[in-house]
Amino acid sequence: MRIERSKTFIISLAIIMATLIFFIPLTAAAEFSFRGDFGKGHSFVNYLWLLKQDGFLENLLITLQLGAIAGILNLLLMVPTAVITNIKFPKWRPVLDFICILPLIIPVVSLAVGAQVAMPEFLQNSQYELAFFFVIIALPFTYRTLDNALVSVELKTLVEASRNLGAGWFLTIVRVIFPSIRTGVIGAIFLSFALCLGEYTLTVLLHWTTFPTWTVIASQQNILGAIALSVFSLVGAVLLMIFISIFANKRNKRLNQQVEEEFA
Repeated sequence: MRIERSKTFIISLAIIMATLIFFIPLTAAAEFSFRGDFGKGHSFVNYLWLLKQDGFLENLLITLQLGAIAGILNLLLMVPTAVITNIKFPKWRPVLDFICILPLIIPVVSLAVGAQVAMPEFLQNSQYELAFFFVIIALPFTYRTLDNALVSVELKTLVEASRNLGAGWFLTIVRVIFPSIRTGVIGAIFLSFALCLGEYTLTVLLHWTTFPTWTVIASQQNILGAIALSVFSLVGAVLLMIFISIFANKRNKRLNQQVEEEFA
């Protein structure tokens, strides 16, 4: 009993400390961002300044689009790959792990210069090429998240049951596996969005302008505005992920109801 109480106390203390370490700086930054001119009083003047800056909405929208495309491509690529590897080729899992870790080893400069030339010309002249690079950079994180989610469920049993009932691989992945690994899917999307919202080096090397690169230029004009921009980016990303989670939960409930009605 004493050991269990000690463990509970240590875990609770760790959670409290982590919460304080995260929220105290965030609260201080938020308070600082609401200060008025010359740091006097409190108002929304810094956020109004942010909204009036040229390129704010344009770069934010393109970054959200790139994040959505990268997240979808990541799921389309990694979920079927991880499922087939776990079921039919379990011996190849170490190889897949190594391949997905490579983006952490390969320098971003080499990736930007070498991989861009290998892409089709119509992509090389478009900002949407960044989405494919974001997929590559996010592989070490998204694959591990999805793989852990797949390992935590009875994957082989689910697939065999679905296949025996006449469902093809597409329906099996969409209607059976996706709802079963909902947490991993949401985590993979979150990581893709977070990387897209924070990736600066690759975007600069490829000479494109997105929200992260725009924020660096805009923040040099106004110190308080830079703090407001940081708070907006962080809070906006968290709210966006909450919205995605709520939407995914509602979608999964609908799919589960349809499956129950079909087999009723």
